[in-house]
Amino acid sequence: MKINSFWNTLVKHHIKTVIIITLTVNILIMILSFLPGYVGELPYWVTQLPLVNAILNSFTFFFLLSALLAIMKRNITLHKRFIYAAFTTTFFFLISYVTFHFMAESTPYGGDGFIAVFYYFILITHIILAVIIVPLALMSFFTGYKDMRPVHRKWVRWTMPLWLYVSFTGVLVYVMISPYYSF
Repeated sequence: MKINSFWNTLVKHHIKTVIIITLTVNILIMILSFLPGYVGELPYWVTQLPLVNAILNSFTFFFLLSALLAIMKRNITLHKRFIYAAFTTTFFFLISYVTFHFMAESTPYGGDGFIAVFYYFILITHIILAVIIVPLALMSFFTGYKDMRPVHRKWVRWTMPLWLYVSFTGVLVYVMISPYYSF
C-alpha cells in the first residue's frame, strides 16, 4: 500500500520527480568519474560489466525501435510494454554502469588517425546526449503514463531519436574501446 501511495505521489508531482532523478543520476555519475578506481585486480564479474552494458544498451535500442513501430501501428498497449522494457533495461544498465565506473579506472582509447577522431566524436556526443536524455525520457514517460497525449507527442519527438542514438552509440563505444581494456 505504501509503494502505491509513493508511486502516486511521484506521478502526481512528475516535474519535481524528473528534476530530482535527473540531478541525482547525473551528479552521481559525475562524482564517480572523479573518484579513483579500485586498487588491485578487479573481480572477474566487474570485468564483464562493459559487455553487460553493451547488451543492455542493445536491448534498449531494440525495445525503443519496437515501441516506435508499435505506436506507428497505433498499438498503444504494445507500445507501452516496449517502453516499460526499455526503461527496465536502462535501469539495469545504469546500475551496471555505475558499479563498473565505481570499481574500474577509465580506459584510454588506443586507436589513432581518422578512427580516433570518429571514436571521440561518437563518445562526446554520446556522453552529452546521455546527460540530456535522462530528463527527456522521464518527461516522455510521465506524460505518456498520465495520458497527456499532446504534451507526450512534443516530448517524444525529441526523446525517441536521441534515446535511440544514445543506446546505439553506447554499443558502438563498447565495440571500439573493448580491445583496449587491460583487465
